[in-house]
Formats: sequence, C-alpha cells, structure tokens
Amino acid sequence: MKSPDTLQNRLPAVAGSFYPSDPAELKQMLTAFFAATPPSRSGDEVMAIISPHAGYVFSGAVAAAAFSQVDTGKKYKTIFILGSSHRNSFPGASVYSIGNYITPLGTVSTDLGTAKKLASENPVLAFDPQYQGSEHSIEVQIPFLQFIFKNDFQIVPVLLGTQDPKICEQIASALKPYFSSENLFVISTDFSHYPGYNDAYITDHQIADAIVTNHPDKFLNAVLSCTQNRIANLSTGCCSWPSVITLMNLTSGMPDITYKKLLYKNSGDSEYGEKNRVVGYYALSVLKKAANDSFLKDSDKKALLLIARNAIHSFLAGGRSPSYEIESLPPALLNKAGVFVTLKKGNKLRGCIGHFEADIPLYKIVQQMAVASSAHDTRFDAVTSDELELLDIEISVLSPLQKIENVKNIRLGTDGIYIKKGGRSGTFLPQVASETGWNLEEFLGHCARDKAGIGWNGWQDEDSEIYIYQAVLFGEKE
Repeated sequence: MKSPDTLQNRLPAVAGSFYPSDPAELKQMLTAFFAATPPSRSGDEVMAIISPHAGYVFSGAVAAAAFSQVDTGKKYKTIFILGSSHRNSFPGASVYSIGNYITPLGTVSTDLGTAKKLASENPVLAFDPQYQGSEHSIEVQIPFLQFIFKNDFQIVPVLLGTQDPKICEQIASALKPYFSSENLFVISTDFSHYPGYNDAYITDHQIADAIVTNHPDKFLNAVLSCTQNRIANLSTGCCSWPSVITLMNLTSGMPDITYKKLLYKNSGDSEYGEKNRVVGYYALSVLKKAANDSFLKDSDKKALLLIARNAIHSFLAGGRSPSYEIESLPPALLNKAGVFVTLKKGNKLRGCIGHFEADIPLYKIVQQMAVASSAHDTRFDAVTSDELELLDIEISVLSPLQKIENVKNIRLGTDGIYIKKGGRSGTFLPQVASETGWNLEEFLGHCARDKAGIGWNGWQDEDSEIYIYQAVLFGEKE
C-alpha cells in the first residue's frame, strides 16, 4: 500500500504526438517558435495569458506569442494552469494535488500546499486528480513554461470538467484570492473546431472580440451564437470556454484590467493543415495597468506630446519655450513627476534625456527634457529644423524610484532600472528590455557597463545601488 505522502507524479501523456518526446528536439522547436515571436511588452503587468493547446506544429507559434509576454525576470509564487477536459465530464474541476508534473524537459513542482488547500476547502475543485492523467490541455503548456523559466517555478494544474457557467463562477470564486500580482494564470484553449478557413477566421475573431470586452455574458453569448449560426462543420467556437469564462469571472469588474489580442492563426496556416477543415488558435494577454497611469487621460497625453513638439520647434527657431496659462492646462499636467523624452527618427534613437525627481510640473519638465533631448544628448548631433518633421516623440512619465536588494524582483518590460555606484549612475527605461529582447543579466550588464560606466558586473559590487521604477509610455505614433 502506498504511503499517503508518496508522490504520484503525473507522467507525460502526449509527448511524441502533440510535441517531441526527445528533449533536444523539443528545445530546438521551442527556440524556433520564440525566435519568430520576440517579446513586445507594454509597461502594464501581465496577470494571465490565453494560449492554444493543439499539436505544436499547428499552434506552437501562437502559444509562443502568448508566453513571450510573460515577465521572465519575475519570480512568480505560483503559476495556475486552467484547461478543460476533452475526455471526461464531471461537475466541477480537478486540482492535481498528489504529485508533480513531468515532461521531457524535466520535473515541474506542483505547489502541493496550495493545491491541497484548494481541493480540501472547495468541493467544486475536489474531483479525482487522476482525471488529468490522459488530458493534454494542461500538459502542452508546461514545456513553454520550462523553456522560459528553466524549471524554476511551481504550478497548480486545474482541469475543468464542467460545462455549467454557474459552476465556473464557483471555481472563479475559489481562485479569486490567488489572482494577484505574485501569481500568473495560464488559460489553455483552442478556438473554432472544423469549419473552413474563412469561416474560422470570422468566428475566431468574433470570439476574441467578445473576450476583450471583459464581460463574461458577452463572451458566453458569442460562444452560443457561433453554433446557432449553423456554420458548416463548426462544432464549437471555443473548445475550453469554461476555462476562459472562469478567467473572465476573475477579471470582470476590475477597471484596471484589459485584454490584449496578440496573434491569430489556424491549422490551415500550417504546412500540415488543410483549408477545408481547420482549428483556430488565438493568443491573448490579460494586463493590469501601471499604477501611475491613472491620472493621465488620452487627452492629457496628447497635450504633453504637443507641448514637447512646440518646445523643440521654438528652440530651433531661436526662441524660448512657449509659456502657458496654468488655468488653461488640464489639471493632470500640473502634477509633478519624473520624465524622459525620447526622440526617434524612423526606428532609430535620435535623442533621449530625462529627469528622475518629481519636483517640476509635468508640462514644464516635458518642455525642458524635449529641448535637452534635441540639443544636449552628447551621443548625437543636435537636431536640425529640417529633421523636426521626421521625428517621432515619446514621453515616459516615471513612478518614484524604489531601491531593491534582489534583482529577481525586476520585471523585464515593466520595470526600468537605475544603477548607482559612487558618483556614477546609469538607467534604462522599461521598454529597453522589450525592444532589445535582453534577459535580466544582459539588462543589468549593459546598464552597468554602457550607461553607468562601472563594468559589466559592476551592478554586483557591494557599494552599488539598484533602483527600479515604472513608466507610462506614450508617443505620437499611437
């Protein structure tokens, strides 16, 4: 008889069919997927992603687009993976609470404490963990996580067997305390099943449009209407809709949460697929707006961009920056914050200078930094009048600096860094990590060597100080 404490590790069920069973071949395939979909992160925090679960030759590129949004420099406490059962129906969900998950890339630890707590305290989550033994929807997500996190993470696998929206609400209620910045949620689903290529495209975009509304009822209506429209060969518009609506029950009513569509393909786009009978795949991310974004409306951002351009124009014409009647300005522009102004010509940097201290009203510091970026960035010649119309202006409004002791707390694509040692210092804005694709070590090393001038490993010195900050980034291209 097995001891109650004996782990019953879950072995791979679809290695060799949905994805390669050979570790080297699997790594090579994942490398190719991520190379084709480089990170394109905003300054907002990724709370969840929606990723497909088909064979990798069909859906791997779309899954990589979802996982490329995840902050690989962040140490998540737990990653919750929600998928729907294709083989068993049961009126709730099964949390794998009896062991770890194994794939060809190694063993991934289950957060057994959290898994057992969820199963013991919520009957709706307490169905047999062995339901997961032959199911692929959760398994196929794990190699992507292993690739980006090198097995340094733990999971709670949640397999839904229900098709009842009310039970999905109960599942969401049980998971609600864990939907926070310290955890990540991965939702596993494909979209339309078996219509023709063009019908799939229309149906899948209708479903995605409903998801990004963040209204569960609108999403459920879209799923139901797909099958009611009698599209030829369509069996479902979203095969794991219970998992998706569970996520939407978590996010609905949260004003700082937005959904973002990332990449769409269907099996007809693969060399192995047919056009007359396809399955749809969509990658989406769920974002929490940066905390310091709340006081700037779109109209405020447009006003600041115009102020920056007018300041450069006046400077090049030999005059001073325009003066403004405070009463005529939007109140948000009177707030004090650190600011960087970035000038780009085409896709190339043409100037970037900023001010960290929140001691000058926004409209004034934007004027000053716009002129400084155009004329005083020593890396470039001064901007000429002929160039002004060719420039794109970006503004980054900064949060206060926060000193950190552990660099693992740096969230690539979300946090900027400021490294200081003695009288030397250097900084990279949050978007630099996204634009370059650097990992955490490269982000720190380039900043220490190229910006602060203290050497590649200078950030590790005992007398070096590292600060993080966030930025609300907006530009004329928007």
